[in-house]
Amino acid sequence: MASSDSTPSATASASAAAAAAAASPAPLLEKKENVPITPKLEELKESRQELLSRIQNLKQDLQSWRSKLDTQVKVYRDELSELKTSLNVEVDQLRSEFQELRTTLQQQQEDVTASLKNLGLQDAGNKESDEPKVEAKDEKPHNLPKEESEKETC
Repeated sequence: MASSDSTPSATASASAAAAAAAASPAPLLEKKENVPITPKLEELKESRQELLSRIQNLKQDLQSWRSKLDTQVKVYRDELSELKTSLNVEVDQLRSEFQELRTTLQQQQEDVTASLKNLGLQDAGNKESDEPKVEAKDEKPHNLPKEESEKETC
């Protein structure tokens, strides 16, 4: 049994020694790796901070551009609204002026038509009245002597 006692304790001490040996080289390796890893970690942290800073700046720029764009869109919409309103007013004025012109032209056309009718009637009336007057003048001298001659003969 003594040998069995020594075997487990020997096994335990051997495994403890192996664990200690294994543990001590690992920290030495980690320490050796930490020395080069630490500057790389710092470098990565700095790079990460720079990237986050750039992202933040880009977000701010984007927000600024959006704000400027929204402002420009609002200004353009306002200008378009004003132009539309003024254009509608001008169109209404032009419609009114055209309506007035149409009315004036219709009135003038009616006046000209009435004048032409009057001139036509007057011309026809003048021609009819002139012709009988002329005929009457012509007939009277002709008729008078005939009448006179008839009276004389009678």
